[in-house]
Amino acid sequence: MAVGDHTFTGNRAEGFSALPADARPLAIEAHGLVKSFDGTRAVDGVDIAVPEGAIYGILGPNGAGKTTTLRMLLGIIDPDEGVRRVFGHDRPHDIGRLIGYLPEERGLYPSMKCIEAIAFMGALRGLSLKEGRARAVELLERHGLAHAADRQIRQLSKGMAQTVQLLGTLVHRPRLVVLDEPFSGLDAINQGKLEMMIRALAEDGVTVIFSTHVIHHAERLCEGVAIIAGGKVPYAGSVEAARDRIPAQVRLETRAREGAWLASLPRETRRNGDFFHFPLPESGVEPLLRQLIEGEAGILSLSIERAGLHDAFVAIAGEAAARQLEADNEESRA
Repeated sequence: MAVGDHTFTGNRAEGFSALPADARPLAIEAHGLVKSFDGTRAVDGVDIAVPEGAIYGILGPNGAGKTTTLRMLLGIIDPDEGVRRVFGHDRPHDIGRLIGYLPEERGLYPSMKCIEAIAFMGALRGLSLKEGRARAVELLERHGLAHAADRQIRQLSKGMAQTVQLLGTLVHRPRLVVLDEPFSGLDAINQGKLEMMIRALAEDGVTVIFSTHVIHHAERLCEGVAIIAGGKVPYAGSVEAARDRIPAQVRLETRAREGAWLASLPRETRRNGDFFHFPLPESGVEPLLRQLIEGEAGILSLSIERAGLHDAFVAIAGEAAARQLEADNEESRA
């Protein structure tokens, strides 16, 4: 698969992302970022570290500080306190040609043709218009939009227009791509296409950071996440470590209803009809299995389910933030 001028093989081992996160240089690092507007702190002490080649999500409800955080990271606005570096530079504007940014507020000129819109966005990052037009043609062909190359933006569907703006974000071949709520307003088909593009970029070593209030996008795509609520980041790290904060749950079904084997179940066990539910013991499930077998419980089924990112979000950010996240999702689907 190809995006921009990058050719993707589908083999993550060929890019930065094949290495462990702690073995890769940082594309973005931020320490103690604070930003206030009219006396109200929108962002309050944010710390983030994003390794090169990662797909990283900023996850939180609307109004939590996601967009303000991204704009500080990019140097669009300066923090009141704290430091941020992009590829080691504390002035992101100095390396603007290495960055592609898709803001939440889509801003294409309605009367522009697709080719010209993409070339114009490339020119803002230092490409000549001639080169930008040539790359625009290639991009549109690769993404099935060659037929729309000479159409005005106002003649496109919302999904097509958003794809064109995304291609304009990539036309100058950035090393860092920052997307603010990129899935907002897209139907399921275009969301799937965008997910494929994001994965392809990371496979080529491009760092992708995006904000979202939709947990399943972060869970499917991201190596790491920063959970943000009320301007604070109570968690920043790998998706796997976030999920592991909640013990895996065991679901057990037995033929026997009573017996001495019941005493082997953990104290937190809940019984629901024919099933027993309890956290996975620290010693694992094997010692328990032996006791159940020896006690002739008659195991009919046993499953172990890891917590999802939604459960981790509730545990980390709180139920109020989780309810707001769900309300935002419902609003975006309406």
